Amino acid sequence: MKRRALPLTALAAAAVLTGCGPVGVTTSASAVVSEAAQAAGQVSQGAPAPGRTAVAVLASLPVKGRAPMTGYARDQFGPAWADVDHNGCDTRNDVLTRDLTDETYKAGTHDCVVTRGTLADPYTGTSIGFVRGSGASVDIDHVVALGDAWQTGADRWDDARRTALANDPANLLAVDYSENRKKGDGDAASWLPPATGYRCAYVARQVAVKATYGLWVTSAEHDAIARVLTGCPDQPVPTPASSTLASSTPATSTAAATPAATAPAAPASTAPAGPFPDCTAARAAGAAPLHSGDPGWNAALDRDGDGTACE
Repeated sequence: MKRRALPLTALAAAAVLTGCGPVGVTTSASAVVSEAAQAAGQVSQGAPAPGRTAVAVLASLPVKGRAPMTGYARDQFGPAWADVDHNGCDTRNDVLTRDLTDETYKAGTHDCVVTRGTLADPYTGTSIGFVRGSGASVDIDHVVALGDAWQTGADRWDDARRTALANDPANLLAVDYSENRKKGDGDAASWLPPATGYRCAYVARQVAVKATYGLWVTSAEHDAIARVLTGCPDQPVPTPASSTLASSTPATSTAAATPAATAPAAPASTAPAGPFPDCTAARAAGAAPLHSGDPGWNAALDRDGDGTACE
């Protein structure tokens, strides 16, 4: 049984404190973030209305060229897996609680730190056993990758807004770690889930997140998403209630999506002869996140001891 709702982001919490409207336990962080950010003049569109199709939301997104990665770093989006709602659990463990089944918890953490569980992985369509500290198996993916967000508008944001995106449950999924590594900072033009039956739901979530935060799409990204949606033109975007994913696994589309162009192979990482000295070096080599047993693994970089470093 799931024990808690997912956390609100920093901006969502600010919205509650400043009286921006009632927030129920099933309200998504993105919906409240949108309200607060719109009041500050920061978001151009806001969360899509319930029932809107991904096709319609895609048509509303600006299409622009990709901005440079100059100045991008993971810490521009706040501490990795911040406890944005101060519930004592970081975002990573909140998402693991949401997306895993049969989970167990570390004693003394008030059912916060997940030690074991089973994931029905949406990206591969397989069942994956999660064991804390093993390093392999499960990552938490940003559906709209942070590097992609940086190049499509987030480079202009303040720290609070970037932290909100990085910890928004609507933009987070527990997934197979190897597929997360292949995706990297790619968008739909360079990577799509190998489980073709999930592609409609995947791109619908991407356009919903981009609309909520006022991000744009590139021409190639727009066209790749549009190709997927030709096979499921009625695919809805996640609604504020469903984006908290009351079930343990995101619903997959039963429509047969038209596959987009084959994604290019992910760049091979270049690991040093010994451990990476820091996360900056691991990311520069294309090896982050690091998992226990990977070339270049350095246990000193795994601050929370879960077998995954440089997340």
